[in-house]
Amino acid sequence: MVDDPTALPPVSTTAIGVAAIRAAEGARPDALFGDPLADAFVRAAGSLWSPTTVPEQQGRVAAVITWVRVRTRFLDDLLLDACANGCRQVVILGAGLDARGFRLVWPPGVRLFELDLHHILEFKERVVRDERREPACERIVVPTDLAGDWTRDLGAAAFDPARPTTWIAEGLLVYLAEETRESVLDDLSARSAPGSRFGLTLANAERRPEPSSPAGSVPSRPGDYMALWQSEPPADPEAWLGARGWRVELYDAYERAQLYGLPTTPTEATRRHARLVDATRV
Repeated sequence: MVDDPTALPPVSTTAIGVAAIRAAEGARPDALFGDPLADAFVRAAGSLWSPTTVPEQQGRVAAVITWVRVRTRFLDDLLLDACANGCRQVVILGAGLDARGFRLVWPPGVRLFELDLHHILEFKERVVRDERREPACERIVVPTDLAGDWTRDLGAAAFDPARPTTWIAEGLLVYLAEETRESVLDDLSARSAPGSRFGLTLANAERRPEPSSPAGSVPSRPGDYMALWQSEPPADPEAWLGARGWRVELYDAYERAQLYGLPTTPTEATRRHARLVDATRV
């Protein structure tokens, strides 16, 4: 259990909520993925996470759960497809408690870089050691701040910009200030060889709910994470990424939920969350 729940920055606690949703996936008859480490993360977090919701929050929480389930499967598929087509270098930005390095079946030769703040990665590594888990690929943890010189830290970890890379930014960009977000996009685009892939999620600004917790507080429910948003997603993802040399395929969360066979409705899946992006460097 975390010794001091306030030791993690508020934005890092979003990873606990996502882990809780992923931990519950295995018990579902319509499970889209498995994550054997997720429950260990939640247990170790202790009081940082509470699933309790009041009635008016239940619809909001259901939408967030559907969103996390769909985006997790979408990005799993994207990563495995990229690797099946020869990519052997993966970077997860704002990795949090992402356990893909342990739970996906990777081909030989994959090098996976996980980037996030020092505190959340330290917590994650402690749980991984306690659970005696071994990664299924070469896994390189890079403590860094995306608002700082993260490219220097990534380069020092032996990242090779000459090789095609699959980048993942899951549930991340809204927590970055717009200036930081644009800088991160410029930097990763400059380090993406032709054939690189970029999987990212974009929450819909028009569907953002009002937070139920004060800004700056440590969130304990999915809906409360909206208080930590620092920027709105781009209105035109194709133009936004296209200007940086990416060919974009854009997907709607409801349509993907249907494809995955989830018993969902347009209101539940897309009321406040919407878009999934699969971009290729040209």
